[in-house]
Amino acid sequence: MREQATIIVIDDEKAMRDSCCQVLTKDGYRAETAINGDIGLQKIRDIKPDLVLIDLKMPGMGGMELLEKIEDIDPNIISVVITGYATIESAVEAMKRSAYDFLAKPFTPDQLRIVIERGLERRRLAIESARLRREKEMMKENFVTLVSHQLRSPLASVKQSILVILEGFAGEVASKQKEMIARASKHIDFLLQLINDWLNMSRIESGNLTKKFEPVDLVVILSETLQLLTPLADARKVTIELNLHDSLPMAVGDRESLKQAFTNLISNGINYNREGGTVTVSTGEEDNDLTVEICDTGIGISEDNLHFIFEEFFRVKSKETQWINGSGLGLPIVKRIIEAHNGSIRVASKVGKGTTFCITLPKKR
Repeated sequence: MREQATIIVIDDEKAMRDSCCQVLTKDGYRAETAINGDIGLQKIRDIKPDLVLIDLKMPGMGGMELLEKIEDIDPNIISVVITGYATIESAVEAMKRSAYDFLAKPFTPDQLRIVIERGLERRRLAIESARLRREKEMMKENFVTLVSHQLRSPLASVKQSILVILEGFAGEVASKQKEMIARASKHIDFLLQLINDWLNMSRIESGNLTKKFEPVDLVVILSETLQLLTPLADARKVTIELNLHDSLPMAVGDRESLKQAFTNLISNGINYNREGGTVTVSTGEEDNDLTVEICDTGIGISEDNLHFIFEEFFRVKSKETQWINGSGLGLPIVKRIIEAHNGSIRVASKVGKGTTFCITLPKKR
């Protein structure tokens, strides 16, 4: 049995309203009428119909204006325009204002039925799609909760226990056993990094990032980031060179997420570098934007791989990179953070020569 849909016919011609209602009632729909746009708009607000038939030419509020107001009330209401003044221009204009279809007067009952059935099917699919999107979001939220509470906490506890064993606080450990436990510790570090990257990606996608925007000093953020990464650079025998402008204007953004983006890029420049190489960090200005350039003398990225480095879980596979742990989410996270700040990121690279990332961020206005 067909689920009863509600359809409103808005037309100042009584004969047109009556004929449409006769067809609709016969086909099992609930039919309502309105003699002009103002009355029709009130009925739409009160009833929330599934579909509306709208005449373009009416006294008072016209059909075009009514189309825009319907979109504001509920974008899933299907609007079908009916008019005796059909032109290509009016049809295009109606479609621009979210009309689903166009019926030129006079039309037959079968033509009306076809348009209505097609419109209601469109509405059904739109509502179903919205439901699936909501379910997907709920699944994602539940997954994030699972990852953050059910996985990260136990792993952190295991990591702590391993450190206690490695330090000898639980008794003497043979060298071979210590080597195996150390490898297990590295694998746990990788899992924790992967979990943290997942959580960060989810936080960015949820839109919560922009809620924390405030004036930020990029030079200060970069300086703090470089202090944290100095031990890594020393261990890899890579030199960090700075070219930071002390008088750089302020930007607007989330301090911690920008710090994470710069950390990801600079640590990549260190990890994928050669012994004795350099990572140069520079700041500058371009019209209304601030720029941050991170240039390394590392192994570089081939042109074939360069197009994919911002895709989730993509990692360049080569003999030079096989020993470097990574989740494949570092650069996608960077890109999403920068785009959330209304900025952009560009990359240029040559194999064996190095890679340069250039970030632009709007100045504080």
